[in-house]
Amino acid sequence: MANISAAQVKELREKTGAPMMDCKQALTEAKGDLEGAVVLLRKKGVSVAAKKAARVTSEGSVAQYIHAGGKIGVLVEVNCESDFVARTEDFKELTHDIAMHIAASDPKYVRKEDVTAEDFAREKDIAVAQAVATGKPQNIAEKIAAGKMEKFYEEVCLLDQPFIKDQTINISQLIAAKIGKLGENISVRRFARFKVGEATATVAFTTTKPDEGEAAPAAK
Repeated sequence: MANISAAQVKELREKTGAPMMDCKQALTEAKGDLEGAVVLLRKKGVSVAAKKAARVTSEGSVAQYIHAGGKIGVLVEVNCESDFVARTEDFKELTHDIAMHIAASDPKYVRKEDVTAEDFAREKDIAVAQAVATGKPQNIAEKIAAGKMEKFYEEVCLLDQPFIKDQTINISQLIAAKIGKLGENISVRRFARFKVGEATATVAFTTTKPDEGEAAPAAK
């Protein structure tokens, strides 16, 4: 068994924000390898998040972020299960990071499930046409298009975008890590991004209410 030092545990905790005991356990399982322990903690966060995904998130807070000398502004609603967690520094840090990320990356949707049928069909048709134009038969073009749609989701869906401060994880994994640490389900409800000089704002919301499971109203 690897001899895990307090300094190693401290370094992993600073890197991931995970609880001390979780950090020590992950380092032990990874035989002292820091990056291996990071991966283990991320997997644990995703696993915990999956178990809590059905739990009601009716509390939370709205965060704001102003960027580029007041040229870009973001409001985002992030939900959790209790007001206690909503008031923790960890949750506040998460909401700030998500708002900052939205300002920088300009997503158009919260999740891939929120992409409209019209936008999906348009992007897929473009991808198929591009593949056919290179001489690919229709069946191969369809497969190529399917792969390109995953890249499309990564570009326009908040939860699938690589986190602006750590490109090795996406926003979904960032949230999962906080779920693993705080022990409550966390979800992004909606966001709005405004940029000076643009005629319209980007407004996105999940297609179900976090506390009712009903369809959300159509975008205005």
